[in-house]
Amino acid sequence: MPADSGYPAYLGARLASFYERAGRVKWSVSIVGAVSPPGGDFSDPVTAATLGIVQVFWGLDKKLAQRKHFPSINWLISYSKYMRALDEFYDKNYVEFVPLRTKVKEILQEEEDLSEIVQLVGKASLAETDKITLEVAKLLKDDFLQQNSYSAYDRFCPFYKTVGMLRNIIAFYDMSRHAVESTAQSDNKVTWNVIRDAMGNVLYQLSSMKFKDPVKDGEAKIRADFDQLLEDMSAAFRNLED
Repeated sequence: MPADSGYPAYLGARLASFYERAGRVKWSVSIVGAVSPPGGDFSDPVTAATLGIVQVFWGLDKKLAQRKHFPSINWLISYSKYMRALDEFYDKNYVEFVPLRTKVKEILQEEEDLSEIVQLVGKASLAETDKITLEVAKLLKDDFLQQNSYSAYDRFCPFYKTVGMLRNIIAFYDMSRHAVESTAQSDNKVTWNVIRDAMGNVLYQLSSMKFKDPVKDGEAKIRADFDQLLEDMSAAFRNLED
């Protein structure tokens, strides 16, 4: 008996039996399914049934692909139900990663909300902290999430490099907000324009972190460079607030 859109009523059960093949036998079987709904309609029966089964979803975005942003995965609609599966590993080896990941998700979501306001009233009317959010979100999208798999420096990213990049970007975000908020009532207010003009070199170094080559530069040098950038950034913000 046909169900929604003429698909058989057992569509969901058949899809489930296929995806559940992964992990049901000894050794490792990975299944990555590619579903292309007509017109990008996520209410399509096959798409809806698949999303009800799988535990991880990477939502490809046509607009990102048109902007040459690869991988063209929409960070707002994509998800994983295994987010806590590696928490023990993170707590043991990269204790700062989970809070950083949470903060990044918050910034990207806030940037999406602010973009609607910007279209209506313009960026100039935003609060200084909101301007910081937009600029840091741009850093995250263009210099962290976007990758060039054909380059030596970006074809793979060791986890220490991932965490180091996130740490420095989020540190810049936190320090920028602190500088703005702590001087809001003083005569020498720190605005985003002041930060941008004073931190030109820091912003350049933040956007250049991805160019560190794990093979050519090595872990020790990359870690040292990231630590030095964090130290220089902290000193620059102290001078800015004095």
